[in-house]
Amino acid sequence: MPRPIWSGAISFGLVTIPIKVINATESHDISFRQIHLEDGGRIRYRKICELDGRQLSDNEIVKGYEVAKDTLVAVTDEDLADMPLPTAKAIEIVAFVPAESIDPVRIGDSYYLEGDGQVAAKPYKLLRQALERSAKVAVAKFALRGRERLGLLRVKEDALVLHSMHWPDEIRSPASLAPPTVEIDDSEVDGALALMDAMGEEDISHYTDRYREALEEVIAAKAQGKQPAPAAEAPEPGGQVLDLMAALNASVAQARESRGEDEHATVHEMPKPKKAAKKAPAKKAAAKKTVAKKTVAKKTADKKPTARRKPRAS
Repeated sequence: MPRPIWSGAISFGLVTIPIKVINATESHDISFRQIHLEDGGRIRYRKICELDGRQLSDNEIVKGYEVAKDTLVAVTDEDLADMPLPTAKAIEIVAFVPAESIDPVRIGDSYYLEGDGQVAAKPYKLLRQALERSAKVAVAKFALRGRERLGLLRVKEDALVLHSMHWPDEIRSPASLAPPTVEIDDSEVDGALALMDAMGEEDISHYTDRYREALEEVIAAKAQGKQPAPAAEAPEPGGQVLDLMAALNASVAQARESRGEDEHATVHEMPKPKKAAKKAPAKKAAAKKTVAKKTVAKKTADKKPTARRKPRAS
């Protein structure tokens, strides 16, 4: 488990839970250094003061804010730590809301919250069980890395998870991105649903970062003085498909073929749901058929020949 990046407490009402904040995710990106192509020498970046030309160490450097042109105000870590802000030392829960009311676009980085010591055990478990039973999430404010943030606190297995969230005014409106008004036929919607069904999965844990894997192969080959294997030729892109139903049918067939299912199945074979308005006539028709069958049966019974009696002997 990585080292905590922040220590403080969760507070809601009069309850306080000492916690440590730990990154819930990790990056597997491959990082590069800049080198001189001719001799392989590293390219270094030095922090030089533009006034005296000296190279500075990190402990000589502080943050600065430009209040006017060429006028900077120094802001130290002590200034930030001493700000009169309740969230500087605590994750302050301000509300409990239904989970489905949170727009996923607003969710950012994720952090695990670890109880800090035995004193945190009971209130930590209390908050976790209350969230589980209510099916709600907590909205909180907290300060991290020089700014106050809005957060979403929820349960994951036996742990509490904190997601940073964008403030409402940071979310851009998608109104201008909508396409022009077009008509969509019900059969096309059915086709899209058939494709969604053919591509449906319950477990996505098997997906991996193929770009990173290919990049690792390139680096390994070059480290051994070999040339990387040539990339496989990508299939030629097909022409523009103007028939949407044809594209949906082809997509469904391709998806089912990749899973070893019936590749000849098409969108048009998907049974359409019966509308409620059409069910009543169907019942009446069935009732008429039943009545007709009974009537025919009755007439047949009436016409049934009776057994002839044998003549008595004289």
